Order: sequence, then C-alpha cells, then structure tokens
Amino acid sequence: MRTVVFDLDGTLADTSADLIAAANACFDAPMLDPVADAGTAFRGGRAMLKLGFERLGAPDVAAAVEAQYHPFLDRYADHIDVFTQLYPGTVAAVERLRAEGYATAICTNKPAGLAETLMARLRVRDLFDALVGADTLPVRKPDPAPYLAAVERAGGTLNRSMLIGDTVTDRDTARAAGVPCALVTFGPDGHGVADLQPEALLDHYDGLFALVDQMID
Repeated sequence: MRTVVFDLDGTLADTSADLIAAANACFDAPMLDPVADAGTAFRGGRAMLKLGFERLGAPDVAAAVEAQYHPFLDRYADHIDVFTQLYPGTVAAVERLRAEGYATAICTNKPAGLAETLMARLRVRDLFDALVGADTLPVRKPDPAPYLAAVERAGGTLNRSMLIGDTVTDRDTARAAGVPCALVTFGPDGHGVADLQPEALLDHYDGLFALVDQMID
C-alpha cells in the first residue's frame, strides 16, 4: 500500500508557541522568543533549554538542561494545545490521501504520549494509521528505524512510501531509509529548506496530493 509519513512539529502543526512557553517556564525570566526561536522549538525540548541556558550564562549548561528537561515535559503536557494549530489545509489534504487509498502515519521526535495527546486534542488522531514517537523504539530520527516502523504499522510498503517533513532531521531520515522526502516551506526556515536538497518542496497542503501522486508509484 502506498504510504505517506508525516513529521509532526513544524510539518502538520505549528507547535512552537506552546513549546517555547513551556521552556520559558524553566528559566528565571523568558529567554526564548516565540517567533524568532520557532526553529529551535522544532528541534526539541533539549535544544530550547540549551539555547535558553546559554543566554542566561549558566555555568554548566548540560547539567541545567538535564535538570529541567522533565519539568519542561510536564509543563508542556499541561498546556499542549493552548496556541498550537494545524497548518492550513492539513485535514483536507490527509483526508484526500486516505480517500484515494493511501495509508498515512506520523513519525516524530516528540515523545509518543505527548504526540498522541496532541493529535487527540486537535481531533485528527483518526486520520493516521500509526504514530511512532521518540520513545517508541530505542532510537529516534534520523535513524531510519522509526520511519520503517511507521510504514509497517500503517500497513504500508517501504518502496511505495515517502516522508513529509520540515528539517534536516527529516531529510536525513528519508535518505537513510532510501525514500523520497518533501520538505514544507511554511515553517520558520521557509524556502531555506531547499538547501537540504529534498526531492520536492511543499508550499501549501493544497498541493500535497498532486505531489505525492507524482512521487509514489
């Protein structure tokens, strides 16, 4: 079965404001900007905490990050969908793929429990046949294993699949799995993701079906 696997943060939904709010709660004063640091938010909790503690001039940044990582996750879980929104056209695009016989899955470096909660809160969990998170397997993206698991759990076939993402992590994951990758241009890096040389760029979800139909046999 033809399968489309999506990253979550920065690809299906703009989660940056809620992520940054949870990270800022870990500092004595807000250190991260919801707009300027959105790209860092999409690289994960530790990346945000590291940037914030570096700006604070913490004497041991690595230790501070580890000390605040689980409190960050707890704060984020409590306020996971305050500002988060799906990107325009997401629901209609995924619904069309499924209507045309595609399997769909999520492969994210967000912890699986948080990803499940967020998709349920946004009322779109039933649009995806499988969800593989950062802690589903012993490894995470860009290791190809989570991607392979997402395809398999969705009932798909690796050589008839592709990844939709937004960062170098997604590009490297697709390359490691030997599948094509499309990167969205509506994230913080905009058309700068073209420098990662994906097989395609996606400017809006209105164009998803035509792109996927062309790239997956």
